[in-house]
Amino acid sequence: MKVTAQEEYGLRCLLQVAAHSANDPITLTEIAQREAMSVPHVAKLMGFLRHAGLVDSVRGRSGGYVLTRPAETISVYDALQGLGERLFDAEYCERFHGPDDQACVHMGGCTIRSVWSRVEAIVGNVLRQTTIADLLGMDEAVLQRSLDDRSKLSTMLHLEARK
Repeated sequence: MKVTAQEEYGLRCLLQVAAHSANDPITLTEIAQREAMSVPHVAKLMGFLRHAGLVDSVRGRSGGYVLTRPAETISVYDALQGLGERLFDAEYCERFHGPDDQACVHMGGCTIRSVWSRVEAIVGNVLRQTTIADLLGMDEAVLQRSLDDRSKLSTMLHLEARK
């Protein structure tokens, strides 16, 4: 699974909105400063999140962005769906089957497709069960352990690929 930059940064923007007071909208400039991003890039990502129904814009002098519902009810899956595509698209093989216009030779019994489908189901369940509030509640030690585990896994996979 690879999370795109759009999904990563969009999720970070959503977390900034969620961390801000519900009665006090956060501006694009504030989000951009906190995430070290450009205002136009944040505006683009917030547009995706607004279109997905996760945030709403508040106009006026004290305007900005607020969540449309409590952070406890917004899953990471909801956010990633609003920012990108599914992990595995069952129609992928029909759209990208090869250099010619022939259908994939494995369309009838693709064993690889079933693996990706199962992986998507498992990862999707984890993402559906993890809310924005959960992410806000994770302390730095938990996040660091997660990053350390990811680094170890990447090293293991790299070493295994070299064999």
